Amino acid sequence: MRFGAMVLTAAGLLLPAAAAAQPYDNYPVCLRVYGPVRYDECRYVSIEQCRPSASGIAGQCVVNPWYQPPAGPNARRAQRR
Repeated sequence: MRFGAMVLTAAGLLLPAAAAAQPYDNYPVCLRVYGPVRYDECRYVSIEQCRPSASGIAGQCVVNPWYQPPAGPNARRAQRR
């Protein structure tokens, strides 16, 4: 019984940390690679930059849905209005 309680406590402590992790790098384009294991490499600033990496493999360049552009110099001014 104690072991089960320890496992549940440990899992409860680790879950919030795992949920807060960002799954993808903050680049606007990802290379989605298909195969036995599907994964995304989000390291590209444009589709054109990604295309040579996708050439010859089972891969596709896609827009990163989690991309967040950096705040511009007018971001603070827009928030005050």
